[in-house]
Amino acid sequence: MKFKSLLVKVLMALALVAPVAASAQAPAAQAATVKAVNKQVVVNYVSGYSVKAWKNYKVKLGAANDTGISFKHGTTLTVVGEVKYKKQTWYKIADNEWILASYTLSHKAWAKKAAAAKKAAAKAAKKAAAAKKVSKSKQTKQSKVVALAKAQVGKPYVWGATGPYSFDCSGLTSYVYSRALGKYITRTTYTQVHQGKTVAVSTATLKKGDLLFWGSKSSPYHVGIYVGGGKFVHAATPSQGVIKQSLSYYFWPSTAKRLI
Repeated sequence: MKFKSLLVKVLMALALVAPVAASAQAPAAQAATVKAVNKQVVVNYVSGYSVKAWKNYKVKLGAANDTGISFKHGTTLTVVGEVKYKKQTWYKIADNEWILASYTLSHKAWAKKAAAAKKAAAKAAKKAAAAKKVSKSKQTKQSKVVALAKAQVGKPYVWGATGPYSFDCSGLTSYVYSRALGKYITRTTYTQVHQGKTVAVSTATLKKGDLLFWGSKSSPYHVGIYVGGGKFVHAATPSQGVIKQSLSYYFWPSTAKRLI
């Protein structure tokens, strides 16, 4: 009898506790609710590529959930439903056709983006045109310098001479720049080396019209004009006069300066 009485008391206690325990549990998560909408969006992905439409936003993305339908970047779509599921917003395009909202833009945002892209393209085109114009101008100047330098080949070397019938090395370079471009570049190798922009002495880097120097980088003893194709023109020696010759590792310049 005592055992039966104890059992009854335990069962009654459990009955009292059970409802309390059940009420203490967190409420079940509510299912995502699809909201009916009627709006248009534009697919914003990557130009030339498409965004897939899926059968169900709840199902793991993959072959089984693939509708076989895709929408190209820039396509306008009408959205008929919207739902937020696992922190992502999905748009319903038609029955069993869903796309991620993150791959779209509103018409206003798309128009703003298109306007910005058009402005950027126009700016880039203007910059390219200006660069082309500058490049053409530089090429013209380079051609003038090279043509005049080559025209002096064969004339005698005379120390201190600045042309037009004879030259020393720096006299030739100052004469060519003065007559070809109206550009004064001082008279001696010691001062010419401190003008213009220093460039690497390499046939891959040098441009026509660059000045080449031999000897000390701060006080060179000789200068010539690069004329392209690995060749340069210079007033060499009294026995050689003004000649055109190829760059050689046996007579390699110590530095180069770009004045154009």
